[in-house]
Amino acid sequence: MRRTLAAVLAAALLAGGCTSEDDEPSADPTPAPGASPAGAPDLDLAVSEPVEDSLYPEVGDPGVDALHYDLTLDWDPRASVLTGTEVLTFRATATAGQFQLDLGEPLEVSEALLDGEPVDLEHRGKDLVVRAPVEEDERYELTLSYAGTPEPAAAPTTRSDFSTIGWTITDDGETWTMQEPYGAYTWYAVNDQPSDKALYDFTLTVPAPWTGVANGELRSRTEAGGVTTTRWHLAEPAASYLVTVATGDFTMTEDESASGVPITYWTPAEEPKYLERLRRTPEAIAWLEERLGPYPFDTAGVVVVDSDSGMETQTMITLGETEYATSPEVLVHELAHHWYGNQVTPSEWRDLWMNEGMAMYLQGAWEADDEGVPVDTVMDDWAGSESDYRAESGPPGDYDPASFGESNVYYGPALMWHELREELGDDAFWSMVRAWPAARDNDNSDRDAYLAWIEEETGRELTAFFDAWLLSPTTPPRS
Repeated sequence: MRRTLAAVLAAALLAGGCTSEDDEPSADPTPAPGASPAGAPDLDLAVSEPVEDSLYPEVGDPGVDALHYDLTLDWDPRASVLTGTEVLTFRATATAGQFQLDLGEPLEVSEALLDGEPVDLEHRGKDLVVRAPVEEDERYELTLSYAGTPEPAAAPTTRSDFSTIGWTITDDGETWTMQEPYGAYTWYAVNDQPSDKALYDFTLTVPAPWTGVANGELRSRTEAGGVTTTRWHLAEPAASYLVTVATGDFTMTEDESASGVPITYWTPAEEPKYLERLRRTPEAIAWLEERLGPYPFDTAGVVVVDSDSGMETQTMITLGETEYATSPEVLVHELAHHWYGNQVTPSEWRDLWMNEGMAMYLQGAWEADDEGVPVDTVMDDWAGSESDYRAESGPPGDYDPASFGESNVYYGPALMWHELREELGDDAFWSMVRAWPAARDNDNSDRDAYLAWIEEETGRELTAFFDAWLLSPTTPPRS
């Protein structure tokens, strides 16, 4: 997610072209990366070891390892009704008499099948309990039919740019989703925790000329009977907070990075100004690839929605309709998360700093390059407020759970990385930064494993250094 305080930079204009209805992609018979020859997803890619989150234990169930969500969603903006059919393939991590998912209370399940047989449910609040026995390490297919008007959840934060999370309905019936640290459960049944990454397929239907946008590759877009249907395939596993769906009157524009990554921009049809702001995406990808290695996914994209915030939703960044949220520094920040946060994801939310600290540091390094100033200048500017952020919300590695995503997890860790860069030197530092996501491709990690890896990679004993920056109530002295 983007930081909340920044100077706004002017967007440069790059050339590009817009697709027409006749240019829309059709179903691709070629299996996507990560798929079997028959086109079915390779579920072994998504095997995880879910854990109970230490900050938000009421969300998610470590007994479920979701492998693949197949979501067929119809949005009726006139009635504000979401109708869904979900097929969840999962692995049971323990033998038990029942298992549990998260699903928003306004959504009512009309039918539930486990491996094709009817199964009893209990839906209390957001807890959807499936009363059926499961065996450890066995795989199952749960099919749910449901409908209702989704309601966003309260966000555990004091930030000014968002107060609710999950499925959000605008005044004219368009929708979008941002759901960190949770909130995917407001629109589908999910194991809503970062340690459980899964593959996704989406089939979205909305009234024409609107379009449904989601993560991954757009496999097809068709219009018939006044309805637009889009099909999306996400070929690499994602945590639920990194999933996005947006519906509205969007214009699709195609682009490509210098390294050949296909990019799509989805901008409000009546707001062409945002397209020009997004044209720096290839430049941002190229800058990041110089430091982090090849972009780690098959596609990239940006969807602009009626929000004040921004989110690194995997392969399809979700940005609000504001000058800052669509600025180049936010593009760099959210794209940086594709290595730090999306490719390798924290196992639990206490380690949010692992995502935000590095994305923030990369943003600062980019700002320095873009403005033609030393990165020290940017860090000195940020350091002026870091002690206040730490005092308000807690140390970055031990923050107040009611202050999720506050400035303390951005600026302190960014300063920490700069101090380590000064200690190690540029070559060793950037080698370490580049190596970590590749070492944990499509995986999760926690603080202990990450810091042990850094010590091994650098040959330095850094326990006191990291403890001071991540756990101390006061800002450590800078060199």
